[in-house]
Amino acid sequence: MTTSTETYTAAASKARQATEKSVEAFTKNAKTYVDQTNLVAALPSFDLTTPVERYFEYVQKAVDMNRDLATKWAELVTSLTSTVRDQAENVNHIVVDQAESVGNLVTDQAKKAEEVAQEQAEQAEEAEKAQERAARKAERDEAKKAHEEARQQYEGLSKAELTDILVERDLPKTGNIEELIERLVEADTK
Repeated sequence: MTTSTETYTAAASKARQATEKSVEAFTKNAKTYVDQTNLVAALPSFDLTTPVERYFEYVQKAVDMNRDLATKWAELVTSLTSTVRDQAENVNHIVVDQAESVGNLVTDQAKKAEEVAQEQAEQAEEAEKAQERAARKAERDEAKKAHEEARQQYEGLSKAELTDILVERDLPKTGNIEELIERLVEADTK
């Protein structure tokens, strides 16, 4: 049986692995983009809005930056002389360097999102456990209170009076006063 923490950790780990694969492909050819919609739909219902928004903001920045650099590079290649083509090669290296930088940044953000999600899952699980403990304590307190209230009607009665009540109910009548009271309380609560 898996806990919500394990379920979320598995989903978040898949998201991080998919991001790393996408970053690797992006840095090789600077043309492949990340499609993470299927992984986002598979995540449990935790509040991941902020980490997801940050992640896509970084991805969008990377796409915009690389599109601009690739466009400038293409314009230079088509219209410039051999000297300028040498400069275009330098721009190409810049694109690759930028892609690697953005890839590293995106990977770091994905890891941070995974950590935040893990913390939220652990906090939710701890809150659930605390609620369960409080419910069990309330049940015990209620049972103790009911037991004390049931005892009150027999407190102050003599052993002979308690024995008479036990005989009327067809219950054993042996024992000290405390045992007789407990026997009557048990019979009343059944």
